[in-house]
Amino acid sequence: MTEQAGLGFGGQLRAEAGLTQEELAEAARVSQRAVSDLERGINRTARKDTALLLAGALGLDGQARDLFVAAARRRAPAGDVLAARQGYVQGAFAAATRALPRDIAAFTGRQAELARLAGALGGPSANGAVVGIHAIDGMAGIGKTTFAVHAAHRLAERFPDGQFFLPLHAHTAGQRPVDPADGLASLLLAAGLAVAQIPPGLEARAARWRDQVAGKKILLVLDDAAGHEQVRPLLPGTAGSLVLVTSRRRLAALEDAVVFSLDVLPAGEAAALLARLAARAGIRAADPAVGEITALCGYLPLAIGMLASQLRHHPAWTAATLAASLTAARDRLALMRAENLSVAAAFDLSYTDLTQDQQRLFRRLGLVPGPSFDAHAAAALEDTGADQARGGLEELYDQHLLTETAPGRYQLHDLLREHARALAGGEDQADRDAAAERLLDYYLHTALAAARHLPSWDPVDSSLPPARPPRYAPPVTTREQAAAWLDAERANLVAATGYAATSGRLRHAMLIPAAISAILGSGGHLDQALALLQTALAAARQAADRAGQAPALNRLAMLHWRTGDRAAGVAAARQALDLYRDLGDQAGQISTLWPLGFLHAAAGDYPTATACHQQALELSRSTGDRVSQVRCACWPGPGATRHRGLPGGRGQPPAGAGGVPRSGRPGRPAHDPAVPG
Repeated sequence: MTEQAGLGFGGQLRAEAGLTQEELAEAARVSQRAVSDLERGINRTARKDTALLLAGALGLDGQARDLFVAAARRRAPAGDVLAARQGYVQGAFAAATRALPRDIAAFTGRQAELARLAGALGGPSANGAVVGIHAIDGMAGIGKTTFAVHAAHRLAERFPDGQFFLPLHAHTAGQRPVDPADGLASLLLAAGLAVAQIPPGLEARAARWRDQVAGKKILLVLDDAAGHEQVRPLLPGTAGSLVLVTSRRRLAALEDAVVFSLDVLPAGEAAALLARLAARAGIRAADPAVGEITALCGYLPLAIGMLASQLRHHPAWTAATLAASLTAARDRLALMRAENLSVAAAFDLSYTDLTQDQQRLFRRLGLVPGPSFDAHAAAALEDTGADQARGGLEELYDQHLLTETAPGRYQLHDLLREHARALAGGEDQADRDAAAERLLDYYLHTALAAARHLPSWDPVDSSLPPARPPRYAPPVTTREQAAAWLDAERANLVAATGYAATSGRLRHAMLIPAAISAILGSGGHLDQALALLQTALAAARQAADRAGQAPALNRLAMLHWRTGDRAAGVAAARQALDLYRDLGDQAGQISTLWPLGFLHAAAGDYPTATACHQQALELSRSTGDRVSQVRCACWPGPGATRHRGLPGGRGQPPAGAGGVPRSGRPGRPAHDPAVPG
C-alpha cells in the first residue's frame, strides 16, 4: 500500500463512504474547494480542526479517527488509515493503554485483599510455571476496578516491560462488550506494532500477541470482562507476567485463575472512605451519622462515594441531615447519584445481562419479606420445580446479584433488594400478587408440616391451610428435618407474618403464628413469639374472626406467664374464655381454664385457680374428653406448691396453647416442661 500525497487517501475513504466532494464538504461544514485541494495535494497538510471535522463526516471514530487526524497532519502513514478501513483491523479499537489509569488518592481499606494478592505473586507463576491470573469479581459498585488499578500501581515496578489497561466494556452504557479480536488489535497497537503489522482474525492476532510479549514481564489489567471466552484469547502465553481481570461474573471456567471475590467494606473502612471522599471539616469517620449513612448504603463503595460527593458539594448539608433523608426516603436509590451516574443505573447494567427468566426471578426475589431464601422459596415464587429454581439462583449468584450465606441459602444486598422490588413494581399486579400468595402458602404449609414433628407443637384446628401442599415444599418428615427447617426459616416466617398482615392477607397472618409460636416460645424466642401473636390477634380482629381471636389470646396468655407479666396473662386468658363461651366452644374453654388456673396460682390466688380447674374438669366430663379429665384431676389444690405442675414448684404450666389439647388428641402429663406459645 503506497503513501499518497496530502490527503489523497481521503478521496478513497470518501468514495467508500459513498459521498461526493460536495456532500462531504456539507457534512463536515468546510468548503468544497478545501476538500478538493486536500485530495489533490494542493494543500498537503490539514489543520487539526479541519481533519477532525472530516473524520466525523466520514464516520470515523476511536482509533480510526485518531489515525486519520495524525495522517492528515503528516504525523502517521496514510496507509495505516486505509489498512484499518479495509479490514486489517476489523471493528472498533478498544482503548488499550500502556500506562495505567490514575490511582485514586482516597483509596481506603482492602488491605487484607492487597496483601493476599501480593503474597500470591510468590506462587507458581513467579517460579516460571504459569502466567499469574487473578480474577477479581464482585457485585456492581463494589470497587473492582478501583482495587485492580490500585493494586497494579503498587505492583507496577515488578513488571518493567510494560503495564497495559484494557477496558472490555461488559457493563458500559451504550457500548457493546469488546470483541476479543478488537481487544488484541488494541493491545498490539499499544505494544508498538503498526496497524499494517496486525494480522486479520482472532487466532492470528492471539498468536501475534503471545509472541510479542513472550519472555517479557508485563502487567495486564482486563477490566469489566463479560466472561472467560472474552478473556482467554487476551492472555500472555509464557510465565512472568501478571493479569488482573475484573468482572461481575464469577469466572469459574478461567483455568489457573486465583479468585478474589470482593465483598462490601467493613463498617469502619466504609466510614473512613466516606469521610475521606467528603473531604470536609466536621465529617469524621467516628461520627454516628457517618456510620448510619454507610449502613444505609449497605457499605457499598459506589453508593458511599456518591453520597460523599453530595456532602462535598453541599456545604450546608450535615451528615446527620443526609442520614435522616436516607432513612425517610421511600426510594434510597434515587438519592444515590452524582451527575449522570447512579447506583440504580449500575444495577440496571447487570440486570440487562440476564435472560428474561432470570430477570423475572430477580424481580420476584425482591418480594421475599425475610432476609434469605432457598430454592424452595424461589420455586414458590416462580411456580416451578426446586431444581429449576436452584439453577436460576446459581445464575444470579454467578452474576454477583446474590450472595450465599450458607450452603443453598441466598440473600440480596439491601440496595439490590430495593432495586428488585422497584422492578417488580412494574410487573402485572395480578402476577405479582399470585407469586406472593404462593410464597406465603409455602411458608404456612411447611411450617405446619414441620411443627407436627416437634414436641411443643400446638394443634391448629380452627382454620385449615390451603387445600394442597405446594409441589416445591422440602421434605420435613422427621424431627431432625423439621427442626432444621424451622431454625433456618425462623426469621423468614416472622417477616412473612408481618408482610401478610400489612398486605391484607389476614389468613396467613393468623395461621403462621399459630403454627410456630409455641415452638418459638419453647426455643427461647419469647419476644418474637409475643410479637407474632400480637400480629395474629390484630389480623383476627381486623377480619372480625372471633374464632381466630380466641386461640391467639390463649397463646398470648401463656407467653405472658413465661415473661413474668401474669396480669397481662390473666387478662388475655379471660378474653379468650369469654370468646370461647360466646362461640359455644367447650374444648376451647377447657384449653383456657386450665392455664388460667395456673396463672391465678402463680399470683397466689389458689381458690380462683382451683375454681378454674374444677370448671375445666366438669366441662371435660360433659364432653367426654378423658385426657382433659385426667389433667384436671391432677390439680392438687391450694398449698401443694411443690407439685411440678404448679408455678410455685419446679415445673412449668401445661403444654399446648391453652393447656389442654383439642378434644380427641392425645395429651401430655400436666408436669410436662414444654412451654406453650
